[in-house]
Amino acid sequence: MTEAHEQARSAAREPSVDPATDPSAGEVFDADIHAKAREVIARYPQSRSALLPLLHLVQSVQGYVSREGITFCARHLDLSEAEVSGVVTFYTMYKRRPCGQHLVSVCTNTLCAALGGDAVYRRLCEHLGEEGRPLGHEETAGTPGEQGSITIEHAECLAACDLAPVLQVNYEYFDNQSPDSAVELVDALRNGDKPAPTRGAPLTDFRSAELQLAGFFPDDSEQSRSDVDAPTAAEETVRGARLAQDRGWTAPAMPDDVALPEVEQK
Repeated sequence: MTEAHEQARSAAREPSVDPATDPSAGEVFDADIHAKAREVIARYPQSRSALLPLLHLVQSVQGYVSREGITFCARHLDLSEAEVSGVVTFYTMYKRRPCGQHLVSVCTNTLCAALGGDAVYRRLCEHLGEEGRPLGHEETAGTPGEQGSITIEHAECLAACDLAPVLQVNYEYFDNQSPDSAVELVDALRNGDKPAPTRGAPLTDFRSAELQLAGFFPDDSEQSRSDVDAPTAAEETVRGARLAQDRGWTAPAMPDDVALPEVEQK
């Protein structure tokens, strides 16, 4: 980076202030959240590398990334608000509107769509919306953050094609869904229940999941393990590997005398 670029970048930043006493962030983030932010930053050799988990920390407080949240991250990391906003608007996991207690993500990519994902999404939007006005992408049924409120979104590939159609609740998997089973699931969530995911960690709420994504778990090791420890591989996913093992199938080994192509030096 040239000296002129560095000067321009520095000029784009707001004047350096103590993040914990910065009035522009209001009273949204208390002393505990500021302490957690410093703990996150201390994990990295360069502070700007902490931006992604810091944004998850913000969402664990507000349920989305607000203007105050952008300022909070910029102050702690000595970045411009434009730099933080560029990251927030690039990744779909950072929400610009308040989320409900639960975030329901329905895969509508090719295979899930062909096997019924579009129908699942359409049915949930109609079920969670009002008569004549179904919910749209990233819209919420109920008051965001309150008990039983649900934000729905259509998602690109959720990496579970062998279990299509799938959806996630707060990023935990519910596989082999149908419109009817999906409606039963969201109704249970609205009633305050937390159905067990098909695989993965026990279900929690969106803000608690965001705190975990920021890297914070209970101090008690057994409690921490119970929050995340659960089977993650589905039978469909490992069936091929198990069949090969049972029948003694292996991939052919590469001959020792095969010359590897030269790689052009950069």
